[in-house]
Amino acid sequence: MTRSDPVAVPQATLERLKKCGQGTLTTQMFRRGYRQQFMVGLTPLNKAAGRFAGEAFTLRFIPSREDKDWDLGDLKKRGADNVQWEAVEAIGAGQVLVIDSRNDVRAASAGNMLMTRMMRKGVAAAITDGAFRDGTEISAMDFPAYCRANVASTRPSYHRAIDMQQPIACAEVAVYPGDIIVGDSDGVTVIPRHLAEDVANTAYDQELREAFLFTKIDAGGSLWGNYPASDETLAEFEAWKTAGGTL
Repeated sequence: MTRSDPVAVPQATLERLKKCGQGTLTTQMFRRGYRQQFMVGLTPLNKAAGRFAGEAFTLRFIPSREDKDWDLGDLKKRGADNVQWEAVEAIGAGQVLVIDSRNDVRAASAGNMLMTRMMRKGVAAAITDGAFRDGTEISAMDFPAYCRANVASTRPSYHRAIDMQQPIACAEVAVYPGDIIVGDSDGVTVIPRHLAEDVANTAYDQELREAFLFTKIDAGGSLWGNYPASDETLAEFEAWKTAGGTL
């Protein structure tokens, strides 16, 4: 993928990815040689906010420094030269803000004002490997926001937003602008853009097959012959699918 010629990811592909669980997606990535694409330790503030899939819009923090980020007498000065606010205004509908906060939870990466601005713009989700503030308010929003912790400390006390739309690390996972980010109540997986359609198709097929296999196990069936499926069980699955079985 190059920025001038990105691989197209149709909306239908994103919709299919949204139907796939994190375990399924990481299994499919592992089969392609990617051992760790799951953002370990990040959880949504609102577990009922729903599933999402969208392309990554990246933002990178470095440690703050007093002469660059804040004035003890006038925090309003942080409104000038503020890459964080630039990113919130630049991100588009359907995209996912992914913030590299260096796994540092000592200060918030954002709060409910920025979340509300993005939500109203149609942004799909916001993710940091640090912390958010205003957790009570964000947890009541219909907006997926993933973090390590909720803290009250203001961002400039420890973080400076330094650039956007560059490759970053988030929760020790490499994220490139345009990667496809998929999340649900269990967490978040990063899929390289050029693999999105292939992963969407095989992951959906796996989800469909396991939905059928679950009915066998739930009905009292043995693991042997059902998980993994024997040829006989796979034939039953194909018949179930032909009869209209779906997720």
